[in-house]
Amino acid sequence: EHPVVVFMKGSPAQPLCGFSNAVVQILRLHGVEDYRAHDVLQDPDLRQGIKNYSNWPTIPQVYLNGEFVGGCDILLQMHQNGDLVEELKKLGIRSALLDAEKDQEKK
Repeated sequence: EHPVVVFMKGSPAQPLCGFSNAVVQILRLHGVEDYRAHDVLQDPDLRQGIKNYSNWPTIPQVYLNGEFVGGCDILLQMHQNGDLVEELKKLGIRSALLDAEKDQEKK
């Protein structure tokens, strides 16, 4: 239903671990505000179920267009190497960093 889904500890407004906070900040840098976030601390079955589903042992977990991308480390790597801009583009989401780069070029 949502192109970007994050299973995290806490909420985007109040992340409850550093890794969840880092994912929120990366998405914010790219201007991604409209995404679905699920607080796994509210539901132990969801917390374990998502780990089993993805075969990934840690939270947060990021999904783009229903596909598991990875956790904080993977999202950070994608942000740093430019892959996240491209993946967001595939979802019809223009990264705010592209606009920031244009602003820098004008100066």
